[in-house]
Amino acid sequence: MEDIQTHKIMLYNDDVNSHEYVMACLIGLCKHEVVQAEQCALIAHNKGKCEIKHGDFIDMFELKTTFDNLNIKVELEEYESDLY
Repeated sequence: MEDIQTHKIMLYNDDVNSHEYVMACLIGLCKHEVVQAEQCALIAHNKGKCEIKHGDFIDMFELKTTFDNLNIKVELEEYESDLY
């Protein structure tokens, strides 16, 4: 059965957390590779935000809660795929 991807987590830039801390959280929680985590952190830093993960509502809600508990600024949004 195909995974239903209805929501995404957006990472927002902040002036509180270090680049290394954000990368470590992305690696540990989102299972990003080091290069992917670094790119997401840089995009959020330079553009203000970056999509870091998408999936079903329950999984993304739980992930957002974990990021919130670690004081990483993220938001849960509806996911719209570019693929048709």
